Amino acid sequence: MPVSPSDEPGRGARAFAELMGRPAPGAAGAAAGTLLDFVFAEVWRRPGLSRRDRWFVALPCVAAADTEVPLREHIHAALVGGDLTIDEMRETVLHFAVYSGWPKASQFSMTVDEVWARIHTERGDPVPPPTPLLPLTTPSDPEERLRTGEQAFRDVNCLPFVPTRDDPYSGAGILNFVFGEMWLRPGLGMKERRLITVACVAFQDAPYPIMSHVYAALKSRDVSFDEIDEVALHFGAYYGWAKASRLMESIEEQKQRVAAEWAAESTP
Repeated sequence: MPVSPSDEPGRGARAFAELMGRPAPGAAGAAAGTLLDFVFAEVWRRPGLSRRDRWFVALPCVAAADTEVPLREHIHAALVGGDLTIDEMRETVLHFAVYSGWPKASQFSMTVDEVWARIHTERGDPVPPPTPLLPLTTPSDPEERLRTGEQAFRDVNCLPFVPTRDDPYSGAGILNFVFGEMWLRPGLGMKERRLITVACVAFQDAPYPIMSHVYAALKSRDVSFDEIDEVALHFGAYYGWAKASRLMESIEEQKQRVAAEWAAESTP
């Protein structure tokens, strides 16, 4: 009886090596082989989401899991494979910091710098200087910056209202920085930022943020219905069924909500 591609021995190890740029870990046993087959030979190769897009789900999950070696390996693979530039990787760290917190992001950032330096050392090349931060593309005038943040809050969240300015959290944090600066930075596109955000709110089991960010990703059409299903699968492969089940439940609810809104909007 012929062996199907899905039953081919060693396919997970080969897929791992192709993506990660190094041999698969040598752990023995059925569990290790099955995990490699599922995560690397199946999930990463599915057509519903590009390989580049999948990094913006996988990297936040690995950074949040406090696993130094997998984090280092995934950063290395994304950079050496050419799926992300160093500027995109650093923007990913910043976005992750906002939605997952500074302590985990500091480790993420230090690991990016370490891996980037090692890549160039191994090539015998000097480490390129970082891209200059200035000039910022967002307004420096405080009033204009808050107005920009308010509009970005509406646009990103697909909502008609904004939070109050006169509160440190919502004014200085949410309006001034998160939406007045970070979401508008040119280093990543809107789709990439939405993928990072959905992964971050999902592994934190934050019910309202999960609902609101899944809704906005779909309503904006930055992420399609099929793509958000793949996001949930990729997230589940990296953060587990229990967390993914909450995300999938929210996805189904928000698909129905968005479809109903689109239908109402198209009705004369």
